[in-house]
Amino acid sequence: MTSPHTAAEKAHILSEALPYIQRFYDKTIVIKYGGNAMTERHLMEAFAKDVVLLKLVGMNPVVVHGGGPQIAGLLQRIGKQSEFIQGMRVTDEETLDVVEMVLGGLVNQDIVTLINKHGGSAVGLTGKDGNFIHAKKMLVKSKDKADEMLDIGQVGEITRIDPAIIQVLDARDFIPVVAPLGADAAGNAYNINADVAAGKIAGALQAEKVIFMTNTPGVLDKQMRLLTGLTPREVDELIADGTISGGMIPKVGYAVDAVNSGVKSAHIIDGRVEHALLLEVLTPEGVGTLVKRA
Repeated sequence: MTSPHTAAEKAHILSEALPYIQRFYDKTIVIKYGGNAMTERHLMEAFAKDVVLLKLVGMNPVVVHGGGPQIAGLLQRIGKQSEFIQGMRVTDEETLDVVEMVLGGLVNQDIVTLINKHGGSAVGLTGKDGNFIHAKKMLVKSKDKADEMLDIGQVGEITRIDPAIIQVLDARDFIPVVAPLGADAAGNAYNINADVAAGKIAGALQAEKVIFMTNTPGVLDKQMRLLTGLTPREVDELIADGTISGGMIPKVGYAVDAVNSGVKSAHIIDGRVEHALLLEVLTPEGVGTLVKRA
């Protein structure tokens, strides 16, 4: 039997969540799902439960996922070497076939199945469905020759988001689960960075929040303390003085781009923490770095 003290503690925790439930009721929350939260079973189960709970208390979660490890694994099994240029996967036609199979099929449907198992009504789609992610070929600057642009294959940059299909699903109480694939006017498909897709979709939906699940605690200062409540200007200052460096620069850049496009706040959270999503949305402490408008 649960002790009265434990029951009282649970009641207090639930009551603390009430103002956040009221504040974010009927608001859109875009979640970029990835990292350990997407590969460790207990974290996957916790994530699915969190998404279902957010939906049941009246929020509108939209899940955007990656699938890098799964793509690499399948490429290895068919004997194809993964190649990267400046952190981006070189995507020829054969690699794109694998990317579409993994992102739009295997990974997407695994997430849909997991959310539905826990009582949600998830619907899987790619950016090609409803033609909602418009893209063009991405060219990257050469590190060796300043005036040279490199073609890395079917890797795309987003030119426009048409969120109508997401809005229809939200209105009917479905949970959209989006694989970051896009297409151009000629029907050519492109592999798109999931962090970029999440931020752009959040901007198009004018979301309340976009949450990037990572394998890091968030932005840390030089004494390794977590920083939060940052404005874009403060982020620029932290990059300039070297506090934010390396792989955190693009992550925080996606967060800044999102708030500059109209999203109220962006969050970089530690997906290695069980129920990180609920902790960030429904508690005052949170589990990561919040970036807000100036």
